[in-house]
This record gives sequence, C-alpha cells and structure tokens, in this order.
Amino acid sequence: MLRATLYLVLLVSSAHALVHVYELALPSVEQQIAAEYFGADEASGKAMTGRLSNAWRLMWGFGAIAAGFLVDRFGARRLLAIYLLGCAAACVLAAVSSTQTTLFAAMITMGAFASIYHPAGLSLISHETTADNRPQALGLHGIFGSAGISSAPLLAGLLLAASFTWRQIYWVLVIPGAILGLVFVVQAIRHPAIESRRGKSDPSAKSKDEQDHVDWTSFFTLTAMASVQGFVYSALMSFLPRYLSGAAEWFGWAQGDGNFLAAGVLFAGCGGQALAGRFAKSAILEKQLAWITFGNIPFLVWMAFAGTWDRVPAAGLLALVHFMHQPIYNSLIAKYTPRHRRSLCYGFSFAMGLGLGSFGARFAGAFQSDVVVYGTLAAVAGVGSLICVALCTLNRRQLA
Repeated sequence: MLRATLYLVLLVSSAHALVHVYELALPSVEQQIAAEYFGADEASGKAMTGRLSNAWRLMWGFGAIAAGFLVDRFGARRLLAIYLLGCAAACVLAAVSSTQTTLFAAMITMGAFASIYHPAGLSLISHETTADNRPQALGLHGIFGSAGISSAPLLAGLLLAASFTWRQIYWVLVIPGAILGLVFVVQAIRHPAIESRRGKSDPSAKSKDEQDHVDWTSFFTLTAMASVQGFVYSALMSFLPRYLSGAAEWFGWAQGDGNFLAAGVLFAGCGGQALAGRFAKSAILEKQLAWITFGNIPFLVWMAFAGTWDRVPAAGLLALVHFMHQPIYNSLIAKYTPRHRRSLCYGFSFAMGLGLGSFGARFAGAFQSDVVVYGTLAAVAGVGSLICVALCTLNRRQLA
C-alpha cells in the first residue's frame, strides 16, 4: 500500500473510531440518564433509553441514504468534515439539554450527522484501494472502529469515576469532533475533486481487478442479512454496560464499573477485525460471512443464561466473532456494486443494517429478562445465517 494511501486510510479510520465513540457514548451513560429521569424504576428507565438509542440509530441508518447521494454530489472529504463538526455541535446540545424532548432532539441530530460517515468513509477507502489491498485497508479501518467502540465505555467509566456527570462527558466529546473536523476541512480544500464522480483519485481505476462487476441480486440479499445482523448489533451495543454491571457487582465493584468490563469485552472486537482482515479471501467471502454469522449463535445463547462472572467471557467471545463480519461484508458490497454508485450503495446497506436494525435497541429496552432478550437474538442470528446460505447459493459457481 502506498504511503499516501496508508495516510488517508489512517485518517478516515480515525473518523471511523470517533463515529463509534459517539455511538457508544449513549449506552455508556444510559443508566445515569435513566436514573435521573426515572429514579429506581429501572424498567421505565431502560425502556426510555431503549427508545433514545433507537432514535439515534434510526437516523444513523436511514440518513446514510441521503448521505450517499450527497457524497456522490459533493465528495467524501467535504461530507466527512460536516459529519464531524455536526456531531460536535450535537454533543453541545446534549450537554445543555434539560428535558427528555431536548435530549431526544440532540440524539436525533447526532445520529443524522453520524449517518454521513459510513457512505463517505467507506466510499473514499474503496476508491483509493485495489481489490488486493482493500481487505487489508478495511481490516485496519475495522480495527480503528472497534477501538472506538471499546474506548467509549472506557472513557465514560473513567470520567464517571472522576465524578463527571453524563452531561459533562458530552462536553468532553465536543473536542475530538471539532479538531478532526477541521483536519477534514483542510483535506477538502487541498483535494477539491469529487472522488466518486470523477474517479481520478484512485490510481487503480483502470486496473484489471476493477471490472465494475454488478450483481444486484447478491447485493440485496446481502443487505437483507445486514438488517438482521444490525438488529442483533443494536440490541447488544445499547445495553452492554448494563448487562455487564451484574458481573461488576459479583466482583465487588460499583455498578458503573460495567463500563470497564464493556471496554474489555469490546476490545476483543479489535482482534476479530484483525483476524478477518487477514484471512478474508475474495474468492470465498460469502462462505466466510456465513460461518461468522452462524458463529454468533452459541455465544448469544450463553449470554442468555450467563449468571454473574461468566457474562464477561460470553460477551467477549461474541464480540470477537461478531465484529469479524465487517471487513468481509464491506468487501462484498464493493464486489457487487458499480464504482460510480458505490457511496449510494454503502448508504443503502447501512440504512438496512443500522436503520431497520435500530429497532433491536427498542426491543432490548422493552424486556428485563436476559433470557428473553439474548435468546431471541440467537434466533435472529439463525435467520441471518440462513440468508448467508442463500447468498452462497447465488454465488456457488464462484465458490466452487
């Protein structure tokens, strides 16, 4: 990979890490928000934060469709700057909110700006890499994303331990968004060309491995799987610190220390991203995705019945396997879609995965029973596995 390409991948990957910090900030403080508005009524508090997470994620997902159009029109670098500065502004709104209505408005706004990232960032990487080094680039991209996911509860746990309130935590999150946003403003000024429309920024645009192959049937089958996998992801991420607070209490820690356990569990996702980036093979991506999706099921069942300390290994192994799918899934989108519509296709796929999938947060918030929540998620993962089998069947000639 050329040095300039690696620099760009690292810069975009940093923006990827930050979008997941913003995503996981709410789950990391949702218990504090619930306690402020509902006190000891845990069921009502969890239901409210479930709806709050659903609202954030719904905008995060469906906003990606409009973001895909905008990226095609104005270029990825400009849109990445807007995403970062917009999320920083939404954090200010969350920090000064005094009512549930204002807080919902802040989360909807933040989700809308965050929705820009995936179609912009992934499109930019896909255009700057070749079919040979794209899995490596997406693996690196995924590692940064997992690092962002794990650092959000870690940061929240440290700040809560230092007597910060959840509003003060959102003030802290204004800073990285503003700084990185200004970096992308400079990038947009230095690189005014519209990457996705002109294709001039990709030195491999005319290489043999970029045949602009299009397979819409496989693409829509893949996005159907994304909606199922997104449901599991949304439910899992929205309440992971709460789920692990039971293990924290078993160790004799405070309930808020569930954030530290969540950070450790989600750090395992970095390992999954790295492994997937290394073993991903373009010729058998569909089979690999099927095995990974199937691998979610036993660990979700374990989470459903875990008692205290064993919640940590159950959740950690699930994170390791679950996050393996991202580099492979994103490589498949590039495989099935035309270059000139790739950002729009990424936007649609994330609308399915993060938009429709966002209702997993509302579902998980509606039930107090872990057996019901994670047992149902295991069944949902089973449906995703069957869709992956259908995807393999559609591509059986290539996989033979």
